[in-house]
This record gives sequence, structure tokens and C-alpha cells, in this order.
Amino acid sequence: MNELNVKKEIIEVGRRLWTKDFVAANDGNISVKISEHEILCTPSGVSKGFMTEEMIVKIDTSGKVLRGSHRTTSEIKMHLEAYSRRTDIRAVVHSHPPYCLALAVCGISLDACLLPEVVLQLGKIPLAPYATPSTEEVPQSISELIKTHDAVLLQNHGLITIGRDLPEAYYKTETVEHFAKIYYLALATGRVNYLDTDEVEKLVSIRKLYGIREDLPGCTVCKLNKISQDDIKKIVEEVVKGYIKK
Repeated sequence: MNELNVKKEIIEVGRRLWTKDFVAANDGNISVKISEHEILCTPSGVSKGFMTEEMIVKIDTSGKVLRGSHRTTSEIKMHLEAYSRRTDIRAVVHSHPPYCLALAVCGISLDACLLPEVVLQLGKIPLAPYATPSTEEVPQSISELIKTHDAVLLQNHGLITIGRDLPEAYYKTETVEHFAKIYYLALATGRVNYLDTDEVEKLVSIRKLYGIREDLPGCTVCKLNKISQDDIKKIVEEVVKGYIKK
């Protein structure tokens, strides 16, 4: 890979994350594996919207700095874990998209079968248990999930997406946040139409036509499609009654 071109890609993706409010201040991190033992990654303590080529750090697969005057991203352990578990990927994006994070804070995973393009391209998007940022807990929390999933929500933390190159990893971030926003708004109405088993099977069967992994984890087919406003009212009333009794 041409290092200069990869650095430009990292800077552009960082700018997009920042302008779309997928990260704030110095949040988020990006990495690209440029050879078997070399990785380019974003620096620590720098806004992703204001990076320059000189700021990008080169490390090896153990995390040792090979070139660069800045410190590596504090979440590099999570990136290294992803690369060690998936030999088919070359890029990792970690961000804090608002709707993804809102669901992650509520302990809600994106495993329901709702949007055809998400079922087709990503399948189930699980929720990793909470882990203290910048510690060994984070790579441990995604270690098993990242083996089979291309996107993972991090409880009370954010989102990680991976890809065969940086554009692919970034576009998955956009797709997951778009899905999270739609799901969040749909849940607020109390009426959610889930795809049924037959519809999901049809989508899975055409993955090969588009060059998509056929072994992506399946999403959860929900039997209950609609919750009426009356049902929601009854549930709220029962909760209130229980609270008053206490």
C-alpha cells in the first residue's frame, strides 16, 4: 500500500466522522493495516477533523511505535485485537455515533431484522459488555464477537466497525448509525414492523450475488411486529401502579 495515500484516506475519514458528529472533541480512532506487520493509526489527543499527514503514527502489530512524533491512539489495543482475530480485514474504525451510543447506553443491541440492506450487509450487530476505555478490558470485551461480526456496539462507549479497506469500514459506520437512528425513532412510536423468517432467508440467499460474506451472523427474527399505543399505555400504567405501591 502507498503510505501517503493511506494517510490521506485516514485524514478524510476522520474529517467525515467529525463533520457528521460521529465523534466529538478528540474522540474516536482509525487504523489501517498496510502490511503484514505494519499499521497506520490516528494519534492520541487530536480532533479527527483536524489531522495532518505528519500526525499519523506507524506501529507494528504489537503496538510498538515505528514512526511518528505523536502518541498512538489510547484504544489501539482494541484495533490490534480485531486484526489478530480477523486476517481478512485491513481497517478498523471506532466512533461514538449518537444514536448507536444512545442504544448502547440503554443496553439495546441492533440484532433485530428490520432493514433489508443491514440484514444483507451486516446481519446481527451485537452489544459488547461495558469495559473501561483504554484498558485491556476493551479488547477482551470484543474478542469473541469480532471473530464473526463486522460491527459491534460497545455498551456505554460507542461502535467499532471493520473492513477489507478503510472506505468499507467507514461506510459500515454510516450504515449502522443510520440503522440505529431509524430503530430509535421506530421504537419511540411503539409500532415496529420486523422482517419475517422468509423475508430474511431471501436476503441471505442473495449475499453471494453481491460478493458479501455468506456466513454473517443472522439477525433475530421477532415474532411480535406491532405494539399498539393502547398496549404501551397499559404497560406504563402498570409500572406506575407498581411504583406507587412501593
